[in-house]
Amino acid sequence: MLLKSYTKEIFNNECMPSAMSVQCFAHLDEDVGEALPYLNAFLGGHTYTQDPPSVTFKVQGKLITVHSKKIAINALKDEEEATKIIEWLKREINTAWENRKEIEPSYESAPIPKILEILKLLPKTNCAECGQNTCMVFATMVAEGAKGAEDCPPLDNSNSKILSEYMSRFRLNL
Repeated sequence: MLLKSYTKEIFNNECMPSAMSVQCFAHLDEDVGEALPYLNAFLGGHTYTQDPPSVTFKVQGKLITVHSKKIAINALKDEEEATKIIEWLKREINTAWENRKEIEPSYESAPIPKILEILKLLPKTNCAECGQNTCMVFATMVAEGAKGAEDCPPLDNSNSKILSEYMSRFRLNL
């Protein structure tokens, strides 16, 4: 096991003190830098940086960045959600590291969903039934993982299925 322990730091966004979400740093007691290319290949990171090594994931509207000695997560509901995500990442880091002989390390960023491809599948009525002002805003939220096909009530079954299949190539499951 590579990653055994960490300490958690929960804080509010200094730029937006009234924000309804919190941020989290998990300060890692072990250096996981060598595991990051394997984690990137294993989970398909959104952005990979080689120097210093880090991999960023966009999951359910959150940005999660894993550095050698720290994990940063934004847009969290509370400390319980932070713990759930950190524990998931801890398992994924250790699994990727333990299986590194079978994983081709990746030093590249993964493909990302294209907002216009998502928008093409939407009804483009700007009806706001999804809670967003426009279909373009909704498409952006889908691309970021914050919304899904099921969140657009007027979307027909055929396009809903196509959109779900398209997005399944980019999603991580916590």
